[in-house]
Order: sequence, then C-alpha cells, then structure tokens
Amino acid sequence: MFSVYEILRDNWLLLLVGQYPTGPLGGIVATLILSVLGIVLAFPLSVLLALARLSPWRLLRWPATVLVYVVRGVPLLMVILWVYFLVPILIGREVSGFTTMLCTLVIYEGAYLSEVVRAGIQSLPKGQSEAARALGHSHLSTMWFVILPQALYNMLPSMLSQFISTIKETTLGYVINVQELTFAANQINNQLLTKPFQVFFILAMTYYVVCFSLTQLAQWLERRITHKRLGAAPVKAAEDGVPLPTPVVTQP
Repeated sequence: MFSVYEILRDNWLLLLVGQYPTGPLGGIVATLILSVLGIVLAFPLSVLLALARLSPWRLLRWPATVLVYVVRGVPLLMVILWVYFLVPILIGREVSGFTTMLCTLVIYEGAYLSEVVRAGIQSLPKGQSEAARALGHSHLSTMWFVILPQALYNMLPSMLSQFISTIKETTLGYVINVQELTFAANQINNQLLTKPFQVFFILAMTYYVVCFSLTQLAQWLERRITHKRLGAAPVKAAEDGVPLPTPVVTQP
C-alpha cells in the first residue's frame, strides 16, 4: 500500500490533467470532458433517431432502425476504427485522436440513447397523445410539446446511467492515443516498469470512485422523480374531482 501512496504522490497531477500545461490536456479531466461532450452532442441525435423510429412514415422509420441496429450490433472498438480511418477521407485532412473519439461517442451513444428516449416515450399513457391529437395537434407538435417534455424528465436517471457507461467506454480511446486517464496510467507504468499492479489498481479505483458516485446520484434522482410522480397523483385526483379513498381505522 505504501508503494501505491508513493505513485499517487509523485504522479497525481499526470493522472488529473495529463501533461497540461506543457502538453495536451489529459487524465481524468480529459476523460470527463470527452464523456460530457459525447453525451451532450449525442442527445439531439438520439431524440431525432427515436422520433424517426416512432414515425408513421416508413421513409424515416426504416433508415433510423437500420442505423440503430447496426451501431448497437458491433463492438465500440470497431466503430472507433471505422471513424478513425473514414473521417480523414471524408474531410480530406487528419484529425486528432480526441476528435475521432468524440465523433465515435456521438454516433455510438446516439444509437443507445435513442432506445432510452424511445422507451421513455412509449412508457407514457396513450391517452396523452390521443388527447393532444383530439385538440388539433399534428404528430410532430404532439411529440414536441406534449410527449417529449414528460418523457425526457422521466428518463433523467437512465441518461445519467448512460453517461456512466460513456466514462468507462472512453478507455478504448487509448488505442488511438487519446490522452485520457488510461493513457496517463500507462505512461506511469512505462516509467516505473516494475509496479504494474499498483498503477492499474489506482486506475481501477479512480474509475470506481467516479462511477460509484454518479451511480448513487442516479439512484437518488430516480427516487426523487418517483416520489414526485407518486406525490402528484393525489393532487391530480383532487383537481379532477375524484374522491380519495378514506383510510380504514381499526380499533385496537
């Protein structure tokens, strides 16, 4: 354990920010930035894919379904290699490993998040969309103004869980030299040579602490949303004039 403390003491800055400011930003900061950007940029794509898959028009539904099934059916490493070799061909110049990994996460997480969004939409009562259509809303306006706001609120815990998965998936950026946390740990291991267990134990514990903390946040958020939805039910019933059940009091 003392050697673990020594490694942390001597290399904590490299694990935190990589070689910054004398070199590129890396470490856990780069991992979190990459994960946040990947989820934020993938979210609009996921909403569009989900709406296309639920669309009544086959011209939108079929291509979106094929894209989601193809991306979800291949390993993430394969998508990384596709993007790594395809993007320079499309734009005519080389791109950094960070940009390549970001594009990969947007495509990959967009496909996975689209299923989360689709499940959230389909979990709502059909009466919501039927009432909106009866009031004169089109299919698109019903989705945009009535269904999506409710579905996205209910999906916040699932989206946070997907963000946790994204953090772990950034470790594969190491194969294209992305300066993230795993890359920094491997640099330390190459310097020490004799303490690989200690180095990668620190790496595993770092990921565990970050992901466990976010998992607890997701569970708290899920409980809060569930409590709010259940707490709103009696209020909604009272507003609709539905009598609430009278509690039964038993004599001791």
